[in-house]
Order: sequence, then C-alpha cells, then structure tokens
Amino acid sequence: MMKVTAVNNGVVIDHITAGKCMKLYQFLDLDHVDATIALIKNAPSQKMGKKDIIKIDTELELDLDALGYIDPNVTINIVKDGVCVKKVHPQLPERLTNIIQCKNPRCITSVEQEIPHIFKLTDREKGEYRCIYCESKAKN
Repeated sequence: MMKVTAVNNGVVIDHITAGKCMKLYQFLDLDHVDATIALIKNAPSQKMGKKDIIKIDTELELDLDALGYIDPNVTINIVKDGVCVKKVHPQLPERLTNIIQCKNPRCITSVEQEIPHIFKLTDREKGEYRCIYCESKAKN
C-alpha cells in the first residue's frame, strides 16, 4: 500500500474524475510551484469507483470557475495547521473568460488578438457553452 502524508497548510483537490488530474496540474501551472505536490491517480472511491487527487502543501490562489469548468465533480479543501478549514464544490460557471478559446476561424476573437474569449453556459446538463460573439459551441 502506498502512503501519502497529510497536507499541513495548503490545498487538497479531491474527487477529480479519474484521468483528469494531469489536465488540472497543467492548467494550474503546478510545475512552477515551489512546494511539495502529490498527484494520486486512480485512487479507490466508494462514490466514483476511481478518482484522482492533487495535494499541494502550500497556500495557493485557485480559479474556481476554471476548476468548475474542467471538472465540476471536484472538491477543494483548504487546509490550515492540518485541519480542513474550508470546503468548496465549484459548479459550472455561467460565464468563462479566457479559459477556453473559440475555434471558429471567422470569430472576431480569431482576428482581433486583444478581444477576450468569453463563453456563456447554454446547457448545464451537457456542459455546453457558446461564444458570445459568434455562438460557436464548446463543451467541457
């Protein structure tokens, strides 16, 4: 059995859909964080069957909208002095800005580099978003 120690002061991202922890790791740019970080893939879970977990042993600002978009199943635990002081369950956000990019080559965001990529949630069940400029679809 593998043993990973508890986080003393930092963040635990739990209930990540199995196979998505590397996507979160890359999005959060964790390879540039100077702290102990544990990636746990395919951990057994009663609720999910298998899950991934990321443990970060330092305080870190997180974009909850982005995490809710990448994996709305995640639970974010803020740990201080070895105790979970806050638990957050991010949801799919109503709007996303510069988290995903429009793939439509005719969209104004493809031509004008300084226009932000903004998407609005159009179908919560399907996780579907649409570009506010050209109405192109994007799914998480």
